[in-house]
Amino acid sequence: MISEKLPLKTYLYFLAQSINLTAAVMSVTMVAVIGAQLAPSPQWSTLPYGMQFLSLMIATYPASKFMSLYGRRAGFHMGNLSLALSGVTGFHALQTGSFNWLLISHAALGSYIAFANFNRFAATDGVGDALKAKAISLVVAGGVVAAFIGPLVATSLRSAGGFSDFALCYGFFVPLAIVSAAVNQMTPVAEIKHVGDRATPELLRTRSSRDLAPPIVIAAMGYGLMNLLMIQASLQMAAMHTHFQTIGTVIQWHVFAMFAPSFVTGYLISRMGINILIVLGLGLLSLSALINLLHLSESSIWIALVVLGLGWNFTYVAGGALLAQRLGDHKDAMKIQGINDLVIAVLATAGAFLPGMLLVWLGWSGTNAGVAILALGLIGYFLVSIRRNARFAEVDQ
Repeated sequence: MISEKLPLKTYLYFLAQSINLTAAVMSVTMVAVIGAQLAPSPQWSTLPYGMQFLSLMIATYPASKFMSLYGRRAGFHMGNLSLALSGVTGFHALQTGSFNWLLISHAALGSYIAFANFNRFAATDGVGDALKAKAISLVVAGGVVAAFIGPLVATSLRSAGGFSDFALCYGFFVPLAIVSAAVNQMTPVAEIKHVGDRATPELLRTRSSRDLAPPIVIAAMGYGLMNLLMIQASLQMAAMHTHFQTIGTVIQWHVFAMFAPSFVTGYLISRMGINILIVLGLGLLSLSALINLLHLSESSIWIALVVLGLGWNFTYVAGGALLAQRLGDHKDAMKIQGINDLVIAVLATAGAFLPGMLLVWLGWSGTNAGVAILALGLIGYFLVSIRRNARFAEVDQ
């Protein structure tokens, strides 16, 4: 009989994800300033962050492949080694003023994040379908912890101890890696067994596009559209001569809106259903863009970004939960999860690189109109996929 309560491991994965996102938030807080200090010319100041994203994309599928061969625990330990390496090389970079070592540090950090991002799927291993959404939701909620701890640690350690500015911030990654490794070692690992018809490789061959594509597309597009509007909103507010502190406050509220709902998203899924929450999330993404279209002010952008964060949460959590349910405990689930996170990483990176270009080419209104249309189109795509799956289910019966 499957328990109706989340197992202890879910809360340990929540802690592990809090560590993951704390490191990620710290890097976002620091990297632009440090890059400008160490880069040989201003045009390369954001290269370390780009290297982090590139490493994340390259490492995501190999990370899932490694876990499928050697298990979750071994994979997470590999990631923790990368986090420690990032801390050591980043500390060295700041102490010696080396831009190249800074690039290596952020490449290692991207590799760690690629492994650690699987915390949310690891939390679903061996739990019933009814609990998968709640497990993913709780683990993603680790971002709330990171949203407060990351900036606080970065600010506190920036000029501490007589070291170079930010050196101890990178050094902090080493104890983070040690704590993460300890949590990983304590976390029970579910043994993945074949479950019913889902154990047959035929499932992944015959129904991959029908069953698995929609949740992957929804989560990845939701992430890409969120990144696009979030970053372009910062550029737009800067063009409006908004004070930097105000921009930071607006983005912080956006990040809070991204992760805070995760404490209840799993409950909402159990009450409303995954499909309804996905449609609601896409609707909120579209609504965010429409708010930006209808009015332009600091307050309207603030409201739009909060709505955008909510929409991202619903599409990301519900999309991941839907994928986890459709994969079940299939032996190849980790490989498909790797493909899922690779697609998300690619579109998230595109969403990070395109805002400036689209602001020049299409403008603020044009970009938001495009996002609204894409989000509404995704609703149509998802509803069609639901009807198609229902017809196939009737035939299969």
